[in-house]
Amino acid sequence: MQKRISRMSGQLRGIQKMVEDQRDPVEILQQISAVKKAINGLTTEIILLYLSENVSPKKQKEVLQIVKRAIDL
Repeated sequence: MQKRISRMSGQLRGIQKMVEDQRDPVEILQQISAVKKAINGLTTEIILLYLSENVSPKKQKEVLQIVKRAIDL
């Protein structure tokens, strides 16, 4: 998780610099999209950890599918 967070921090700093440098908005939006995907990945990882610790193995698959659908909204 720490690697993901560090990567996202770097991406956000990169976006900040792109805005300061008045880069092409399409390029900035592409980077924002990448950060959103990274956040979704981190969210999923944290939820999986929580599920593995707090939901019975019988219900984990069903709950995970529901959570993944919610994240993808």
